[in-house]
Amino acid sequence: MVEIKGRRKKNQKSLNVWMNGVLVGTWTVFKTKPQKFQYASQWLEHPSRRILSLSMPFRPQNLPYEGDVVESFFDNLLPDSDKIRKRIQQKFAVRNSSPFELLAEVGRDCVGAIQLLAEGALPDGWDTIKAKPLSEMEVEKQLKIASSDTFLREDAETFRISIAGAQEKTALLWHDNQWCLPLAQTPTTHIMKLPLGLVGNMDADMSTSVENEWLCSKIMAAYGIDIAHCDMDTFGETKVLIVKRFDRKLSKGGAYWLRLPQEDMCQASGKPPSLKYENDGGPGMTEVLTLLRGSSVSNQDRRSFFKTQLIFWMLAATDGHAKNFSLFHEVSGTYKMTPIYDVLSTWPIMGEKPNHLSWHDAKLAMAFRSNSNTHYKLKDVYPRHFRAAAAKLGLAGQIDSIIEDILLATPTVIRDVGAMLPEQFPLRVAETIFAGLEESAVKIQRAESATRRENQ
Repeated sequence: MVEIKGRRKKNQKSLNVWMNGVLVGTWTVFKTKPQKFQYASQWLEHPSRRILSLSMPFRPQNLPYEGDVVESFFDNLLPDSDKIRKRIQQKFAVRNSSPFELLAEVGRDCVGAIQLLAEGALPDGWDTIKAKPLSEMEVEKQLKIASSDTFLREDAETFRISIAGAQEKTALLWHDNQWCLPLAQTPTTHIMKLPLGLVGNMDADMSTSVENEWLCSKIMAAYGIDIAHCDMDTFGETKVLIVKRFDRKLSKGGAYWLRLPQEDMCQASGKPPSLKYENDGGPGMTEVLTLLRGSSVSNQDRRSFFKTQLIFWMLAATDGHAKNFSLFHEVSGTYKMTPIYDVLSTWPIMGEKPNHLSWHDAKLAMAFRSNSNTHYKLKDVYPRHFRAAAAKLGLAGQIDSIIEDILLATPTVIRDVGAMLPEQFPLRVAETIFAGLEESAVKIQRAESATRRENQ
Protein backbone atom coordinates (compact mmCIF):
# COMPACT_ATOMS: atom_id res chain seq x y z
CA MET A 1 0.00 0.00 0.00
CA VAL A 2 1.35 3.42 -0.97
CA GLU A 3 2.07 5.75 1.92
CA ILE A 4 1.70 9.52 1.83
CA LYS A 5 3.33 11.84 4.28
CA GLY A 6 1.35 12.66 7.33
CA ARG A 7 2.15 13.79 10.86
CA ARG A 8 0.55 12.15 13.84
CA LYS A 9 -0.42 14.43 16.69
CA LYS A 10 -0.20 13.45 20.31
CA ASN A 11 -3.42 12.47 22.09
CA GLN A 12 -5.30 11.85 18.88
CA LYS A 13 -5.58 9.25 16.11
CA SER A 14 -7.21 9.45 12.70
CA LEU A 15 -8.48 7.23 9.92
CA ASN A 16 -9.19 8.55 6.46
CA VAL A 17 -12.50 7.67 4.79
CA TRP A 18 -12.29 6.77 1.10
CA MET A 19 -14.90 5.97 -1.56
CA ASN A 20 -13.74 4.38 -4.81
CA GLY A 21 -10.33 6.02 -4.68
CA VAL A 22 -11.52 9.45 -3.54
CA LEU A 23 -10.84 10.92 -0.10
CA VAL A 24 -14.18 11.69 1.59
CA GLY A 25 -13.11 12.88 5.02
CA THR A 26 -11.26 12.12 8.23
CA TRP A 27 -12.44 10.45 11.44
CA THR A 28 -10.44 11.51 14.49
CA VAL A 29 -10.58 10.25 18.05
CA PHE A 30 -9.06 12.08 21.00
CA LYS A 31 -8.03 11.05 24.49
CA THR A 32 -9.98 13.76 26.24
CA LYS A 33 -12.32 15.29 23.64
CA PRO A 34 -15.33 13.98 21.66
CA GLN A 35 -14.41 12.25 18.42
CA LYS A 36 -14.80 14.16 15.18
CA PHE A 37 -15.57 13.66 11.49
CA GLN A 38 -14.97 16.28 8.83
CA TYR A 39 -15.54 16.06 5.10
CA ALA A 40 -12.46 16.65 2.92
CA SER A 41 -12.63 19.95 1.05
CA GLN A 42 -11.85 18.20 -2.27
CA TRP A 43 -14.80 15.83 -1.71
CA LEU A 44 -17.17 18.78 -1.52
CA GLU A 45 -16.08 19.78 -5.04
CA HIS A 46 -15.93 16.25 -6.50
CA PRO A 47 -18.48 15.16 -9.16
CA SER A 48 -19.26 12.03 -7.10
CA ARG A 49 -19.80 13.94 -3.85
CA ARG A 50 -22.64 12.88 -1.59
CA ILE A 51 -23.17 12.85 2.13
CA LEU A 52 -21.86 9.98 4.21
CA SER A 53 -25.07 9.85 6.22
CA LEU A 54 -28.41 11.60 6.63
CA SER A 55 -27.21 12.16 10.19
CA MET A 56 -24.18 14.09 8.88
CA PRO A 57 -25.27 16.28 5.94
CA PHE A 58 -22.94 18.86 4.41
CA ARG A 59 -22.65 21.99 6.55
CA PRO A 60 -21.91 25.63 5.79
CA GLN A 61 -18.17 26.32 6.08
CA ASN A 62 -17.71 22.53 6.22
CA LEU A 63 -18.02 22.51 10.00
CA PRO A 64 -17.02 19.13 11.52
CA TYR A 65 -19.35 16.75 13.34
CA GLU A 66 -18.48 15.76 16.89
CA GLY A 67 -19.57 13.33 19.57
CA ASP A 68 -22.20 10.60 19.55
CA VAL A 69 -23.39 11.02 15.97
CA VAL A 70 -19.85 10.32 14.71
CA GLU A 71 -19.23 7.36 17.00
CA SER A 72 -22.63 5.85 16.19
CA PHE A 73 -22.08 6.04 12.45
CA PHE A 74 -18.76 4.21 12.51
CA ASP A 75 -19.80 1.81 15.28
CA ASN A 76 -22.57 0.58 12.97
CA LEU A 77 -19.98 -0.60 10.44
CA LEU A 78 -18.88 -3.37 12.80
CA PRO A 79 -20.53 -6.70 13.67
CA ASP A 80 -23.20 -6.27 16.35
CA SER A 81 -22.03 -9.26 18.37
CA ASP A 82 -19.70 -8.53 21.29
CA LYS A 83 -18.32 -12.04 20.90
CA ILE A 84 -17.32 -11.39 17.29
CA ARG A 85 -15.84 -8.01 18.21
CA LYS A 86 -13.77 -9.62 20.95
CA ARG A 87 -12.57 -12.20 18.44
CA ILE A 88 -11.40 -9.43 16.08
CA GLN A 89 -9.64 -7.74 18.99
CA GLN A 90 -7.81 -10.95 19.87
CA LYS A 91 -6.91 -11.79 16.28
CA PHE A 92 -5.23 -8.46 15.73
CA ALA A 93 -3.95 -7.99 19.28
CA VAL A 94 -5.42 -4.49 19.55
CA ARG A 95 -5.54 -2.78 22.92
CA ASN A 96 -9.34 -2.61 23.20
CA SER A 97 -12.54 -3.32 21.29
CA SER A 98 -13.44 0.30 20.57
CA PRO A 99 -14.88 0.93 17.09
CA PHE A 100 -11.82 2.95 16.09
CA GLU A 101 -9.29 0.31 17.12
CA LEU A 102 -11.22 -2.49 15.40
CA LEU A 103 -11.93 -0.58 12.21
CA ALA A 104 -8.29 0.44 11.97
CA GLU A 105 -7.69 -3.28 11.41
CA VAL A 106 -10.74 -4.48 9.46
CA GLY A 107 -12.08 -1.30 7.82
CA ARG A 108 -10.55 -1.95 4.40
CA ASP A 109 -13.82 -3.43 3.07
CA CYS A 110 -16.90 -2.18 4.92
CA VAL A 111 -20.59 -2.23 4.14
CA GLY A 112 -21.32 0.34 1.44
CA ALA A 113 -18.57 2.31 -0.29
CA ILE A 114 -16.46 3.14 2.73
CA GLN A 115 -12.83 2.16 3.11
CA LEU A 116 -11.06 3.21 6.29
CA LEU A 117 -7.30 3.58 5.93
CA ALA A 118 -4.57 4.87 8.20
CA GLU A 119 -3.28 8.38 7.80
CA GLY A 120 -0.71 8.35 5.04
CA ALA A 121 -2.16 5.34 3.22
CA LEU A 122 -3.65 5.50 -0.27
CA PRO A 123 -6.14 2.97 -1.71
CA ASP A 124 -3.84 2.20 -4.62
CA GLY A 125 -5.21 -0.45 -6.95
CA TRP A 126 -8.86 0.19 -6.05
CA ASP A 127 -9.66 0.27 -9.79
CA THR A 128 -8.14 -3.13 -10.56
CA ILE A 129 -9.02 -6.68 -9.58
CA LYS A 130 -6.40 -8.52 -7.55
CA ALA A 131 -7.47 -11.88 -6.23
CA LYS A 132 -6.29 -15.33 -5.23
CA PRO A 133 -8.44 -18.18 -6.62
CA LEU A 134 -9.66 -20.61 -3.96
CA SER A 135 -10.35 -24.32 -4.10
CA GLU A 136 -13.40 -25.73 -2.32
CA MET A 137 -11.16 -26.77 0.56
CA GLU A 138 -9.68 -23.27 0.78
CA VAL A 139 -13.16 -21.69 0.83
CA GLU A 140 -14.07 -23.97 3.70
CA LYS A 141 -10.91 -22.86 5.49
CA GLN A 142 -11.95 -19.21 5.12
CA LEU A 143 -15.35 -20.05 6.59
CA LYS A 144 -13.71 -21.77 9.54
CA ILE A 145 -11.36 -18.81 10.05
CA ALA A 146 -14.40 -16.52 10.27
CA SER A 147 -15.87 -18.44 13.19
CA SER A 148 -12.71 -19.65 14.89
CA ASP A 149 -11.11 -18.26 18.02
CA THR A 150 -7.72 -19.51 16.80
CA PHE A 151 -6.05 -17.39 14.17
CA LEU A 152 -2.76 -17.68 12.36
CA ARG A 153 -0.90 -14.47 11.71
CA GLU A 154 -0.58 -15.40 8.02
CA ASP A 155 -4.37 -15.12 7.82
CA ALA A 156 -4.39 -11.59 9.19
CA GLU A 157 -3.53 -9.78 5.98
CA THR A 158 -6.53 -11.30 4.22
CA PHE A 159 -9.01 -10.74 7.06
CA ARG A 160 -9.59 -7.00 6.56
CA ILE A 161 -13.36 -6.88 6.13
CA SER A 162 -16.07 -5.57 8.41
CA ILE A 163 -19.63 -6.84 7.95
CA ALA A 164 -22.33 -5.56 10.27
CA GLY A 165 -24.78 -8.01 11.84
CA ALA A 166 -24.95 -10.51 14.68
CA GLN A 167 -24.29 -13.65 12.65
CA GLU A 168 -21.04 -15.51 11.94
CA LYS A 169 -20.10 -14.66 8.37
CA THR A 170 -17.31 -13.81 6.00
CA ALA A 171 -17.14 -12.39 2.48
CA LEU A 172 -15.38 -13.42 -0.72
CA LEU A 173 -15.04 -12.32 -4.34
CA TRP A 174 -16.67 -14.13 -7.25
CA HIS A 175 -14.37 -13.56 -10.23
CA ASP A 176 -13.79 -15.49 -13.47
CA ASN A 177 -16.43 -18.03 -12.42
CA GLN A 178 -14.65 -19.02 -9.22
CA TRP A 179 -14.43 -17.99 -5.60
CA CYS A 180 -11.45 -15.82 -4.78
CA LEU A 181 -9.85 -14.09 -1.86
CA PRO A 182 -9.73 -10.38 -2.78
CA LEU A 183 -6.31 -8.80 -2.34
CA ALA A 184 -5.15 -5.23 -1.76
CA GLN A 185 -8.11 -2.86 -2.34
CA THR A 186 -10.32 -5.27 -4.32
CA PRO A 187 -13.74 -5.56 -2.64
CA THR A 188 -15.74 -8.64 -1.79
CA THR A 189 -18.88 -9.34 -3.84
CA HIS A 190 -20.71 -11.97 -1.76
CA ILE A 191 -21.36 -12.54 1.94
CA MET A 192 -21.24 -16.11 3.25
CA LYS A 193 -23.37 -16.74 6.32
CA LEU A 194 -22.92 -19.77 8.55
CA PRO A 195 -25.76 -21.52 10.45
CA LEU A 196 -26.74 -19.68 13.63
CA GLY A 197 -26.99 -22.67 15.97
CA LEU A 198 -28.48 -21.97 19.41
CA VAL A 199 -29.50 -18.34 19.89
CA GLY A 200 -31.01 -16.14 22.60
CA ASN A 201 -31.61 -16.72 26.27
CA MET A 202 -33.83 -19.71 25.50
CA ASP A 203 -31.13 -21.32 23.29
CA ALA A 204 -33.58 -21.52 20.40
CA ASP A 205 -32.36 -24.00 17.81
CA MET A 206 -31.60 -22.06 14.62
CA SER A 207 -29.30 -24.70 13.14
CA THR A 208 -31.43 -24.56 9.97
CA SER A 209 -31.03 -20.78 9.62
CA VAL A 210 -29.39 -21.15 6.20
CA GLU A 211 -32.43 -22.93 4.77
CA ASN A 212 -34.79 -20.68 6.72
CA GLU A 213 -33.30 -17.45 5.38
CA TRP A 214 -33.10 -18.83 1.84
CA LEU A 215 -36.80 -19.76 1.95
CA CYS A 216 -37.82 -16.41 3.47
CA SER A 217 -35.92 -14.55 0.74
CA LYS A 218 -37.80 -16.46 -1.96
CA ILE A 219 -41.10 -15.76 -0.21
CA MET A 220 -40.41 -12.04 0.12
CA ALA A 221 -39.42 -11.85 -3.55
CA ALA A 222 -42.57 -13.73 -4.57
CA TYR A 223 -44.64 -11.10 -2.72
CA GLY A 224 -42.91 -8.42 -4.81
CA ILE A 225 -40.49 -7.17 -2.16
CA ASP A 226 -37.00 -6.27 -3.38
CA ILE A 227 -34.62 -8.49 -1.39
CA ALA A 228 -30.95 -9.42 -1.70
CA HIS A 229 -30.45 -12.48 -3.90
CA CYS A 230 -29.10 -15.54 -2.12
CA ASP A 231 -28.24 -19.18 -2.75
CA MET A 232 -27.28 -22.14 -0.58
CA ASP A 233 -24.07 -24.11 -0.99
CA THR A 234 -21.79 -26.49 0.89
CA PHE A 235 -18.00 -26.36 0.98
CA GLY A 236 -16.58 -29.57 2.35
CA GLU A 237 -18.80 -30.14 5.35
CA THR A 238 -19.66 -26.47 5.87
CA LYS A 239 -23.09 -25.27 4.81
CA VAL A 240 -23.54 -21.58 3.99
CA LEU A 241 -25.99 -19.03 2.65
CA ILE A 242 -24.33 -16.99 -0.10
CA VAL A 243 -25.76 -13.47 -0.36
CA LYS A 244 -24.97 -11.34 -3.39
CA ARG A 245 -23.89 -7.88 -2.24
CA PHE A 246 -26.10 -5.13 -3.65
CA ASP A 247 -23.51 -2.55 -2.57
CA ARG A 248 -21.10 -3.79 -5.25
CA LYS A 249 -21.28 -3.16 -9.02
CA LEU A 250 -18.92 -4.15 -11.82
CA SER A 251 -17.53 -1.15 -13.70
CA LYS A 252 -18.75 -0.55 -17.24
CA GLY A 253 -15.65 -2.06 -18.78
CA GLY A 254 -15.56 -4.88 -16.26
CA ALA A 255 -12.06 -3.95 -15.08
CA TYR A 256 -12.93 -3.45 -11.42
CA TRP A 257 -15.70 -3.50 -8.82
CA LEU A 258 -17.31 -0.28 -7.60
CA ARG A 259 -18.42 0.13 -4.00
CA LEU A 260 -21.90 1.70 -3.75
CA PRO A 261 -22.59 4.17 -0.90
CA GLN A 262 -25.25 3.09 1.57
CA GLU A 263 -26.12 3.30 5.25
CA ASP A 264 -28.55 1.50 7.53
CA MET A 265 -31.41 3.15 9.39
CA CYS A 266 -29.48 3.30 12.65
CA GLN A 267 -26.75 5.30 10.91
CA ALA A 268 -29.29 7.47 9.09
CA SER A 269 -31.04 8.33 12.37
CA GLY A 270 -27.82 8.78 14.35
CA LYS A 271 -28.44 5.80 16.65
CA PRO A 272 -25.78 3.33 17.87
CA PRO A 273 -26.18 -0.38 17.03
CA SER A 274 -27.15 -1.06 20.65
CA LEU A 275 -30.42 0.76 19.87
CA LYS A 276 -31.33 -1.17 16.72
CA TYR A 277 -34.58 -2.41 18.29
CA GLU A 278 -37.42 0.07 18.68
CA ASN A 279 -38.22 -1.23 22.16
CA ASP A 280 -34.69 -0.24 23.24
CA GLY A 281 -35.05 3.28 21.87
CA GLY A 282 -34.19 2.64 18.24
CA PRO A 283 -36.04 3.64 15.06
CA GLY A 284 -39.52 2.22 14.54
CA MET A 285 -41.97 2.45 11.66
CA THR A 286 -42.67 6.13 12.31
CA GLU A 287 -39.00 7.14 12.16
CA VAL A 288 -38.22 5.00 9.11
CA LEU A 289 -41.26 6.16 7.16
CA THR A 290 -40.41 9.77 8.02
CA LEU A 291 -36.92 9.29 6.56
CA LEU A 292 -38.46 7.66 3.49
CA ARG A 293 -40.50 10.79 2.79
CA GLY A 294 -37.23 12.17 1.42
CA SER A 295 -36.60 9.18 -0.85
CA SER A 296 -36.30 9.79 -4.59
CA VAL A 297 -39.08 7.18 -4.94
CA SER A 298 -40.90 8.03 -1.73
CA ASN A 299 -44.32 6.51 -2.45
CA GLN A 300 -42.80 3.26 -3.67
CA ASP A 301 -40.39 2.96 -0.72
CA ARG A 302 -42.97 3.82 1.92
CA ARG A 303 -45.46 1.34 0.50
CA SER A 304 -42.83 -1.41 0.22
CA PHE A 305 -41.60 -0.82 3.77
CA PHE A 306 -45.09 -1.06 5.29
CA LYS A 307 -46.00 -4.07 3.16
CA THR A 308 -42.82 -5.71 4.41
CA GLN A 309 -43.96 -5.19 8.02
CA LEU A 310 -47.23 -7.04 7.32
CA ILE A 311 -45.37 -9.94 5.72
CA PHE A 312 -42.96 -10.03 8.69
CA TRP A 313 -46.01 -10.54 10.92
CA MET A 314 -47.20 -13.36 8.66
CA LEU A 315 -43.73 -14.97 8.70
CA ALA A 316 -43.24 -14.39 12.43
CA ALA A 317 -40.01 -12.68 11.33
CA THR A 318 -39.13 -11.07 14.63
CA ASP A 319 -35.72 -9.59 13.81
CA GLY A 320 -36.67 -6.84 11.35
CA HIS A 321 -34.83 -4.12 13.26
CA ALA A 322 -33.49 -0.81 11.94
CA LYS A 323 -30.14 -2.24 10.86
CA ASN A 324 -31.94 -4.56 8.44
CA PHE A 325 -33.19 -1.63 6.37
CA SER A 326 -30.78 0.58 4.44
CA LEU A 327 -30.54 3.48 2.02
CA PHE A 328 -28.54 3.99 -1.17
CA HIS A 329 -26.99 7.46 -1.43
CA GLU A 330 -27.13 8.73 -5.01
CA VAL A 331 -24.83 11.18 -6.81
CA SER A 332 -27.60 13.74 -7.18
CA GLY A 333 -27.83 14.02 -3.39
CA THR A 334 -30.99 11.94 -3.28
CA TYR A 335 -31.45 8.55 -1.67
CA LYS A 336 -33.71 5.50 -1.81
CA MET A 337 -34.16 2.17 -0.07
CA THR A 338 -31.83 -0.71 -0.81
CA PRO A 339 -33.17 -4.25 -1.12
CA ILE A 340 -34.02 -5.73 2.27
CA TYR A 341 -32.01 -8.57 3.80
CA ASP A 342 -31.59 -10.89 6.80
CA VAL A 343 -35.18 -12.18 6.99
CA LEU A 344 -35.68 -15.22 9.25
CA SER A 345 -38.96 -16.82 10.30
CA THR A 346 -39.47 -18.06 13.85
CA TRP A 347 -42.29 -20.44 12.88
CA PRO A 348 -39.89 -23.44 12.78
CA ILE A 349 -38.86 -22.82 16.41
CA MET A 350 -42.24 -21.76 17.78
CA GLY A 351 -43.45 -23.85 20.69
CA GLU A 352 -43.16 -24.62 24.39
CA LYS A 353 -40.48 -27.33 24.11
CA PRO A 354 -36.82 -26.81 25.09
CA ASN A 355 -34.86 -24.80 22.49
CA HIS A 356 -38.09 -23.28 21.18
CA LEU A 357 -39.59 -19.80 21.28
CA SER A 358 -42.88 -19.45 23.11
CA TRP A 359 -45.71 -17.84 21.13
CA HIS A 360 -46.39 -15.72 24.21
CA ASP A 361 -42.85 -14.29 24.11
CA ALA A 362 -42.38 -13.75 20.37
CA LYS A 363 -42.39 -10.09 19.47
CA LEU A 364 -41.68 -7.98 16.41
CA ALA A 365 -38.71 -5.64 16.18
CA MET A 366 -40.97 -2.75 15.20
CA ALA A 367 -44.37 -2.18 16.79
CA PHE A 368 -47.73 -1.62 15.17
CA ARG A 369 -49.12 1.49 16.85
CA SER A 370 -52.79 2.39 16.98
CA ASN A 371 -53.81 5.56 18.77
CA SER A 372 -52.19 5.23 22.21
CA ASN A 373 -51.59 1.46 22.00
CA THR A 374 -48.33 -0.22 21.03
CA HIS A 375 -48.26 -3.81 19.83
CA TYR A 376 -44.98 -5.75 19.64
CA LYS A 377 -45.94 -9.30 20.58
CA LEU A 378 -47.22 -11.52 17.79
CA LYS A 379 -50.10 -12.71 19.96
CA ASP A 380 -51.22 -9.10 20.49
CA VAL A 381 -51.09 -8.01 16.85
CA TYR A 382 -54.37 -8.40 14.96
CA PRO A 383 -55.13 -7.47 11.34
CA ARG A 384 -57.21 -4.50 12.51
CA HIS A 385 -53.99 -2.98 13.82
CA PHE A 386 -52.63 -2.82 10.26
CA ARG A 387 -55.31 -0.32 9.29
CA ALA A 388 -54.92 1.69 12.48
CA ALA A 389 -51.13 1.85 12.03
CA ALA A 390 -51.47 2.77 8.35
CA ALA A 391 -53.78 5.66 9.23
CA LYS A 392 -51.37 6.86 11.89
CA LEU A 393 -48.42 6.62 9.47
CA GLY A 394 -50.07 8.47 6.58
CA LEU A 395 -50.69 5.32 4.52
CA ALA A 396 -54.47 5.05 4.88
CA GLY A 397 -54.87 5.50 1.12
CA GLN A 398 -52.67 2.51 0.37
CA ILE A 399 -53.66 -0.05 2.98
CA ASP A 400 -56.57 -1.50 0.95
CA SER A 401 -54.36 -2.32 -2.03
CA ILE A 402 -51.50 -3.59 0.18
CA ILE A 403 -53.80 -6.06 1.95
CA GLU A 404 -55.46 -7.07 -1.32
CA ASP A 405 -52.04 -7.69 -2.93
CA ILE A 406 -50.95 -9.91 -0.04
CA LEU A 407 -54.17 -11.94 0.09
CA LEU A 408 -54.28 -12.50 -3.66
CA ALA A 409 -50.60 -13.45 -3.79
CA THR A 410 -50.38 -15.83 -0.83
CA PRO A 411 -51.68 -19.05 -2.47
CA THR A 412 -49.41 -18.46 -5.48
CA VAL A 413 -46.44 -17.62 -3.26
CA ILE A 414 -46.82 -20.87 -1.33
CA ARG A 415 -47.26 -22.90 -4.52
CA ASP A 416 -44.44 -21.32 -6.54
CA VAL A 417 -41.87 -21.12 -3.74
CA GLY A 418 -42.79 -24.63 -2.63
CA ALA A 419 -41.88 -25.82 -6.14
CA MET A 420 -38.40 -24.30 -5.73
CA LEU A 421 -37.44 -26.38 -2.69
CA PRO A 422 -34.31 -28.43 -3.38
CA GLU A 423 -34.04 -32.08 -2.45
CA GLN A 424 -33.38 -32.83 1.21
CA PHE A 425 -34.70 -29.43 2.27
CA PRO A 426 -35.70 -29.72 5.96
CA LEU A 427 -39.42 -30.41 5.92
CA ARG A 428 -40.15 -28.78 9.28
CA VAL A 429 -38.74 -25.46 8.05
CA ALA A 430 -40.89 -25.45 4.91
CA GLU A 431 -44.07 -26.87 6.47
CA THR A 432 -44.14 -24.54 9.49
CA ILE A 433 -43.37 -21.41 7.46
CA PHE A 434 -45.94 -22.18 4.77
CA ALA A 435 -48.53 -23.10 7.41
CA GLY A 436 -47.82 -19.86 9.28
CA LEU A 437 -48.29 -17.85 6.08
CA GLU A 438 -51.54 -19.61 5.26
CA GLU A 439 -52.93 -19.23 8.78
CA SER A 440 -51.99 -15.54 8.86
CA ALA A 441 -53.66 -14.93 5.50
CA VAL A 442 -56.84 -16.56 6.81
CA LYS A 443 -56.79 -14.23 9.84
CA ILE A 444 -56.42 -11.20 7.58
CA GLN A 445 -59.21 -12.41 5.28
CA ARG A 446 -61.59 -12.95 8.22
CA ALA A 447 -60.82 -9.49 9.58
CA GLU A 448 -61.40 -7.92 6.17
CA SER A 449 -64.73 -9.74 5.80
CA ALA A 450 -65.82 -8.56 9.25
CA THR A 451 -64.87 -4.99 8.39
CA ARG A 452 -66.91 -5.10 5.18
CA ARG A 453 -69.95 -6.42 7.07
CA GLU A 454 -69.66 -3.63 9.64
CA ASN A 455 -69.49 -1.02 6.89
CA GLN A 456 -72.58 -2.29 5.05
